Amino acid sequence: MNLLIILLAVVLFIIIAGLRVIDQYDRAVVLTLGKYTGTKQPGLNWIFIGFQRLIKIDMRITTTDIPQQEVITKDNVPVGINAVVYFKVENAEIAILNIKDYTTAVSQYAQAALRDVIGGVELDSLLSEREKIAEEIQKIVAGATQSWGVSVTDIKIQDIELPADMKRVMAKQAESERERRAIIIRAEGEFQASEKLAQAASVLSAIPGGLSMRTLQTIEKINPDPSKTVIFALPVEVMEGIKALGQSFKK
Repeated sequence: MNLLIILLAVVLFIIIAGLRVIDQYDRAVVLTLGKYTGTKQPGLNWIFIGFQRLIKIDMRITTTDIPQQEVITKDNVPVGINAVVYFKVENAEIAILNIKDYTTAVSQYAQAALRDVIGGVELDSLLSEREKIAEEIQKIVAGATQSWGVSVTDIKIQDIELPADMKRVMAKQAESERERRAIIIRAEGEFQASEKLAQAASVLSAIPGGLSMRTLQTIEKINPDPSKTVIFALPVEVMEGIKALGQSFKK
């Protein structure tokens, strides 16, 4: 009787001790005496303790950083680049059985791919086509990690650190470009103003003495101080215009 109670207690202990809860976002690889025997799904599961071992794998998208790398571009400009890799495990058993540490492996392979791709492009392309270059790196890494049971979903280039002298050159170039645009805008404004002045002169010239009156108004505004005297040598055309304006008033 006592032996039966002991056996029941041992069985109950083995059953309770072997219970495992697997979260929805996890999968669990089961090794029985060191050999792969299956993959447990989310929920309440049981393993034979002492003979079986459970290794949980997170199936969610996770990230790993690519630390800053010093890379020489195709046009021999040294740049510092860091990036981040987004990946997830697609096949839990392959990720456990085929590679020791898939997170480190993804990071290291992404570093090598980043160096290869950046080394084949020029600095202007690197700065203007960052997304395109990141996609090219992602394709290379995804092709290699597929056999590891890992899917690389995206790679983002975060920072591109340029040499100090290159930054100064680019700042001067940007300043020159701003000055060029400012000159063009001023020239366009002067051109539009000259068109308006030409139109106004055309209208005034159609009125007898119109230009002369405008000239007198301008002269009046030039010297606001009544204590000072300004002498102008008026062209004959202005005097004739004033004369014509006076005759028109007499009529």
